[in-house]
Amino acid sequence: MLAVPLLLTACGLTDPNKYPNTTFAPHSEFGAQINDLWNLLLRLGTFVFIFVEGLLFYAIFRFRARPGDSRPKPVHGNTTLEILWTVIPAVILVVIAVPTVRTIFQTQAKADPRALQVEVYGHQWWWEFRYPQYGVTTADELYLPIGRPVNFSLQTRDVLHSFWIPELGGKRDLISNHTNYLWFTPDSNSVPNAWNGSCNEYCGESHAFMRFRVFVVPGADFERWAHHQAAPAMYTGPAPTIPATPTPTKTSLAPAGASSSSLVRPVSAVTGGDVQGTGNAAAAATMQEAAAATDTTAVYPRERIPVYAVPTSPIPDGMTFTPGLVGRPDSGLRIFSTHPCIGCHIIKGNPMAAFSQIGPNLTHFASRYTMAGSLYPNDTEHLRLWIKDARGMKGLRVLMPTAGLGLWDPQLKAKVTTGMGGLTDQQIADIVAYLQALK
Repeated sequence: MLAVPLLLTACGLTDPNKYPNTTFAPHSEFGAQINDLWNLLLRLGTFVFIFVEGLLFYAIFRFRARPGDSRPKPVHGNTTLEILWTVIPAVILVVIAVPTVRTIFQTQAKADPRALQVEVYGHQWWWEFRYPQYGVTTADELYLPIGRPVNFSLQTRDVLHSFWIPELGGKRDLISNHTNYLWFTPDSNSVPNAWNGSCNEYCGESHAFMRFRVFVVPGADFERWAHHQAAPAMYTGPAPTIPATPTPTKTSLAPAGASSSSLVRPVSAVTGGDVQGTGNAAAAATMQEAAAATDTTAVYPRERIPVYAVPTSPIPDGMTFTPGLVGRPDSGLRIFSTHPCIGCHIIKGNPMAAFSQIGPNLTHFASRYTMAGSLYPNDTEHLRLWIKDARGMKGLRVLMPTAGLGLWDPQLKAKVTTGMGGLTDQQIADIVAYLQALK
């Protein structure tokens, strides 16, 4: 009776709303092959277990000692039985080996040459995705067409990583000085959906924060997205009007010197729903602002993003930003183009940011729903805090330096000065406004 409730806990594991990272509801032929092999081995293993344990219990009770029994006579053995106990396991191993080897060859075969090519690069701690057939480079968000084979070439820029999308299958390592390959086809009968992806090889202190999102869309939508992403992202609009008396919004953080309770936004206002997908409108609402700034004809519709794909990481304690600041994108363009930012980031359409890609490519950055390894939603508040103190937001060893003027940089072990590229809150607000104009 105690075992019955335990068995019932295994029910419903294929519901993506409750178990968004389940591998028991694959949406690709790769995932289906692995799942079928697993089911076969589980059934065979269950049969062998029951058969062997049944014989064991039969022997225990059938030949147990009884009052008045004489001592059993010693025997040399039973040659027939010994042969059977050798042949039967050999047959079982063959039955296991054949489908296993067949699945290995299927999943290791070369992809269709007409497949979509995606180059995957693992960094500490974010993902870079390149589409060489379209001339597109993006970060932390992967778009895939339904029904078209996708061939991934997997490389690491630093340490070992592991690429995995549980709902699609295909966990495979990224190894130094070596390229691994993986391919699968998102099911042609699938509906557009968003899945979670992650790194599954420990790669440093922020390993758990190395995530990404996968958007599976119809082929026509993918083509529209890819051509949009391949175009230059240029800000050409007018500067916004700055109000005479800025007033804080409900998502703004208090300025320095305010009470400690006002410095940190409550976790409940940031995190929203839980991973089990119980739902929380507040969590999904954190992405409303970013979605409003995107070209909805070229990206996955915000209203279709399930709760489990919305970032729920709380803002660390102590993060502050001057409330009420209004960013000027024209000023942000000027600051960004002359700041050390251009030493790490590329923006197609900005000639000053076209040379180095140490950090994520920011072309069409505003079309992304997440940032910082999909740890946070791509909205004004999180982006401002990220630029100001990325190491405080994600980890001391994050490559992006602290940019907030006067803040302590834990790697440099010094306060950030103007000569080090330090920025005021207003300058950061301007850069954020510029990035959010890159649709």
